Amino acid sequence: QVQLVESGGGLVQPGGSLRLSCAASGNSFSINIMGWYRQAPGKERELVATVNSGGRTDYADSVKGRFTISRDNRKNTYLQMNSLKLEDTAVYYCNAVSLLRNYWGQGTQVTVSS
Repeated sequence: QVQLVESGGGLVQPGGSLRLSCAASGNSFSINIMGWYRQAPGKERELVATVNSGGRTDYADSVKGRFTISRDNRKNTYLQMNSLKLEDTAVYYCNAVSLLRNYWGQGTQVTVSS
């Protein structure tokens, strides 16, 4: 089992920045991929960014050049979000893939508003 806890969400104006953090516990040594997904009201959950154990990253087209995912070990991952737009407003979820199972955090709200 893997437990994920996110932090760092909040309210920010358009053009601002936020940094999300995700800390894994439990059998975190077996985590291969960590990532961030988001779900806006009335929409399906969508991929934002992922990073694998080798450091390879992948981003949704909508956030390329603005968001940066990083990982400091098998346990923690971060999402630096710059140049935030109104459409980035959503609940952001941390995800981890361990032994072919998906684990999710509880989510953290990011609201971009003037």
